[in-house]
Amino acid sequence: MTGKLLASFIIISGLIGGIGMYYFQVYAFYHTVIPNGSNDVVLMDRAGGESQAIAYFGFQAIDSLSSPIRYRACFKTETKITHLRNRYKMIDDAVPLNAPRWFECFDAKKIGAAIEDGTADSFLSIQHVIYGIDRIVTILPNGQGYSWNRINHCGKRAFDGKSLPPDCPPPPESP
Repeated sequence: MTGKLLASFIIISGLIGGIGMYYFQVYAFYHTVIPNGSNDVVLMDRAGGESQAIAYFGFQAIDSLSSPIRYRACFKTETKITHLRNRYKMIDDAVPLNAPRWFECFDAKKIGAAIEDGTADSFLSIQHVIYGIDRIVTILPNGQGYSWNRINHCGKRAFDGKSLPPDCPPPPESP
């Protein structure tokens, strides 16, 4: 009887721990980003290198303090894609990161397929949102847009403890 009770306790504890871990990874650490209505969607200008706001609506975003690459956003824009291509810095190596299933507007597989087949255009939004992390924006021809954070080449080297390439700014001092 004691063996069955002990085995039941271990199994139930494992289930509770697994459910808790799943909840914390998928739900607990995320918060909704409250849009400010003016500069939630920015793109880096080709000429000056400054990020500039573009017109958008229907903005939805999530973020987490537990990781700088958990930011995901969806929005719509009526700005013509040709205008965006001519004015803002495009990138060709955008790879969207998966979002939690409950954040339904952001489908990384669909976005990635559109990038791969050339129907979506990707832009650098903010370089070094925090050190080593860039914000990327991808826009489809129908004006649907997506944004996420990714580790840049400086961050990859710094986070691995390797020496930085000459084009990287020095990392901030650790507290």
